[in-house]
Amino acid sequence: VDKDTLDTQVKDRKIQEAAEKAQNEELANEMKQNDKIMCMLEERQKNDIRNINKAISEFQKNFQKPETRREFDLSDPQALKKDRPARLSDNDPRCTVSGLQKFMGEDLNYDQRMKFQKEQLREWSLQQQRDWKNALADQKFADDLYDKSRIELDQKTMEQQRKEEESRRAVCAATKDFKKTQAAELAERKKLEKYQKMKDDMDEISSLLQGNLLSENPEQAVSSFGRHRVITDRWKGMNQDQLMAIRYSQQQQVLEKLRLKDEERLRDAEWDRQSIQAARAQLVLERHQQRQNRERRQVLDNINAELSQEQKSKNIYLKEEAYSNFPTGQYYAQFNTTSR
Repeated sequence: VDKDTLDTQVKDRKIQEAAEKAQNEELANEMKQNDKIMCMLEERQKNDIRNINKAISEFQKNFQKPETRREFDLSDPQALKKDRPARLSDNDPRCTVSGLQKFMGEDLNYDQRMKFQKEQLREWSLQQQRDWKNALADQKFADDLYDKSRIELDQKTMEQQRKEEESRRAVCAATKDFKKTQAAELAERKKLEKYQKMKDDMDEISSLLQGNLLSENPEQAVSSFGRHRVITDRWKGMNQDQLMAIRYSQQQQVLEKLRLKDEERLRDAEWDRQSIQAARAQLVLERHQQRQNRERRQVLDNINAELSQEQKSKNIYLKEEAYSNFPTGQYYAQFNTTSR
């Protein structure tokens, strides 16, 4: 056995496994980084959607109130409390054309009313302009903040990609140097193997030329790898001592095999005993859990029965006592009593 070659192969195998491990770790780190970036992007999208929904809610709350609608007076919950008689005086502003309370030429406050309406329209227009400018400013501030955060995130992503590229280039350079070293070692090893083979061939030729192949000397059958090995074409057979040693070794092997079988049988019996004990303990535990589940289920059924009885009693009370009074005609007669 060529021990140096085996050691070299083991060393090469360890180096290859280390390189594969480093590559796998690099791929795992890259996947983690990609997952982190995706989580950050999803979180940013959620924040944007949340901010947009919040802005819409604030806009509806501030600029689309129910009181500002034209038909709010038809569904005003305080309409009955705010309602007044159809006409208080000739100057009552509620006297519209459809009410037939004031006709053409009877409006004595036309100039003041028009002046007030123009002033009111001007105030409403200015207020709308201010609100619109504030909304634009808020939107611009939100856009600037979003652009700033997006630029920062893009810069961080580019920096991370640059670091990953540098690390990848370093790994490639190290791999290239390692392969060059391996190629040089392989060339040197082939050269040494070729030299060793030539030397072995020369030694074999010299031994054949100088040896006593046809000699009956038993020493010539001894191999150059040790006294326990022989050359088959020169070997004349074993002596009695060698045969006895082989038989004794076979008997020892048989006894050792019997001892190992006994140990394995005892070990299997112990494993079986432990498995049976574990199964019994598991069965006892399952029965205990089933007993507890039955007790909890019985308690829960009792609680549900009590709650059902309470609900039935409450429904009977509401049906027979709380909701036993019905509205009379006098209650309905108080509605729709004005001219409007």
